[in-house]
Parts: sequence; C-alpha cells; structure tokens
Amino acid sequence: MHSADSVEYYNRLAMSSAILGSAIFLVLAPGTVAGWMPRWIRSRSNAAVWLEVDAVRVVGALLFTAGLLILLDCFARFAIQGLGTPAPVAPTKTLVVTGLYRYVRNPMYVAVLALILGQGLLWANLQVMGYGCAVWVVFHFWVMAYEEPTLADTFASQYADFRLNVPRWIPRLTPWIGNVSH
Repeated sequence: MHSADSVEYYNRLAMSSAILGSAIFLVLAPGTVAGWMPRWIRSRSNAAVWLEVDAVRVVGALLFTAGLLILLDCFARFAIQGLGTPAPVAPTKTLVVTGLYRYVRNPMYVAVLALILGQGLLWANLQVMGYGCAVWVVFHFWVMAYEEPTLADTFASQYADFRLNVPRWIPRLTPWIGNVSH
C-alpha cells in the first residue's frame, strides 16, 4: 500500500469505528435515559388531567421531534467530523464546533432533555417531567466536573475560545463564527 492509500484506509477505518461506536452508545445511553426510563416512569404513574390539552401535546411532540433530530445530528458530527463517540471511553479526535455546537456547547444534552420533557408533555406526565429536571441536574454536574476539565486539558486554547464564546445551556441567537473548520 502506498502511504496515501494507507492514510485513506486508516481514515475510513476510524470513521467506520466511530460510527459503529456512536450507534451503540446512542442505543445504550440516550436510549436508556430518554427512551426506556421515561416509558418506565409513565407506566408507574398517572397523567395530570389538567395537562391533557391538545396544545400541550403539540408542544410535547415538537420538543420530542426537535430533540431527536438534534441528537442524531450531534451523534453524526461526533462520528464523522470528530472521528470518535460521545462515550468517554472513545472520545473524538478533534473538538466538534460545527452545526448546533455553534449556538450552544451542549446540544446533545439539551436534545436528551427535550426528548424527556417532550414525552412528559405529550403524555401529560409530571413524574416524567420531574425526571427530566433531575437528569438536567446530573448533566450539569457531569459537564462541570468531568467534561469541561477534560476538554480543556485535551483541546487547550481551542476549547478555551469555544467556551468563552458559546454558552453552556442557553443557545446564542446567532451562530459563533470562530474556528469552525474542524
């Protein structure tokens, strides 16, 4: 194999591994947190009759749909652009700062929360929405205690610039146009 061929082969292998790893992690982590758990909570609790309004259900369906689309986009970016996964055991090789990451630092977590809260509204289930709030607290502490320090160590000044310009949870109104070539 020529060196250009071996580099291309390595890149394809890395991307294939990243896509497979991301798909497995998608099913295991968000699939459990935003899929299985809300359904389990719903099966053990009652709907809030006062929330059973068509407009509330429409908002829930929109939140759920947006969350699913955002989550899939983020996972694809991690695999294809970052050549890694969202799982800490197989992180990205590059910092992903494109797409929705130009608006908010943690769109994947925001998407999972939208999935959970959307289901809570769709089902008029306060326990599912309370679970969503508890999940956000866990996400917040995980991001502060593990992710941000790890990204700062791994990507140094690039992450510092990203962190300075893109908010953690509430999206910017305009996209950040910093170093998005990655």
